[in-house]
Amino acid sequence: MGALPADVFSVSGTVDGLHLPDDDRIVRVKQHTLYLARLVRLISVVLETAGGCTQPSWRTIVEIERRLDEILNAARPHTVLVSNDTSPLGALAVHVAERHGLNTVHVQHGAWTAEAVAWPALHSRHVVVMGERDVPLAKTWARHPRAEVHVLGQPRFDCLTALDRAAQRRYLARLMATANDRVPSRITVWACQPFSHDRLRAQANLIAEGLRTADGDWGLVIAPHPAQGAEAFSSLFTHADEPRDDELRVAVADPHVGARGCMAGADALVSAYSTCGIEAALLHVPVLEIGVPGERTLGLADHGLAHRCHSADDVTVALSALACPDKPTVQPMPDAVCRWHGDSAAAIAHLILSPNGAMPLDPVPADPPAADPAQPRGEGVPAR
Repeated sequence: MGALPADVFSVSGTVDGLHLPDDDRIVRVKQHTLYLARLVRLISVVLETAGGCTQPSWRTIVEIERRLDEILNAARPHTVLVSNDTSPLGALAVHVAERHGLNTVHVQHGAWTAEAVAWPALHSRHVVVMGERDVPLAKTWARHPRAEVHVLGQPRFDCLTALDRAAQRRYLARLMATANDRVPSRITVWACQPFSHDRLRAQANLIAEGLRTADGDWGLVIAPHPAQGAEAFSSLFTHADEPRDDELRVAVADPHVGARGCMAGADALVSAYSTCGIEAALLHVPVLEIGVPGERTLGLADHGLAHRCHSADDVTVALSALACPDKPTVQPMPDAVCRWHGDSAAAIAHLILSPNGAMPLDPVPADPPAADPAQPRGEGVPAR
């Protein structure tokens, strides 16, 4: 069938029956009076306006549904697998598949939070979640009458078993050596997200002040989000006043490398709620969740997988503890957040291919062992 046309998400157009003239039909909500015809016209604006894949127009939905029907009629697959059926297109794909009598499987793509959306809905027959903590939300959000939830981890984390810590450490050292006069003995990676400049600056100030006053010799590598470029950080660590004696050593990773391409070689990873925080925790790289009280995080600190840092002082305390060689470190057990043994893709394939399409709700033992602590093998994202 080929790929969808590039302009399919920019298609706008009128929807029949939604342009009603004003009349006297009204509804009262407390002290407000709403004219129904005007409400219908407001709805028409939403349905007729193209807003990309997250808010496709009605004409886009109709065209994609037609193409999905053609594809499913031609391919006749066993299962339709989606990574986000809470989106308009994901929900559409699942409902079209159900109409064709096909099995549907949703694989949780990123971390869920109860407050992220007010009305989530999971439409697939089988819902695969990363960890135990996601099961209650999956059960609450499931809309399929025979929905089943399975704790099978995250297949895109399977490749973490092949990351080469030594190679990534060499990459971090080269970055620091190129950008600074010397390489610090300890390196923190900041896994960034595409926030506004003001929010990025606030986070940069928090991290920088915490690093400057922490025990040990710390430097910082900024790992841009794929939606960012290195230029987004060019002014975050510049100062209008005289140079400081304790000026922080900073370098920026290649955007094509990102946090995954270098975090395994870091002494710590800092982020607000990048999924890289989960990946770092799986690799036993210490994680600092930053942000003022009330700001969204991945909630890793609630499971003992991260240090929650509301201020620069919190960052200083967390990093100083990591720099203390005499303090024993406790290996976290991340299975509550993500069941990770490097075989999630195989487990999901087994779920799809099982005769009755069902597996136990939670194949993880009640007291699961920690992920294999052996050093990862090979090299993941190449450092360029």
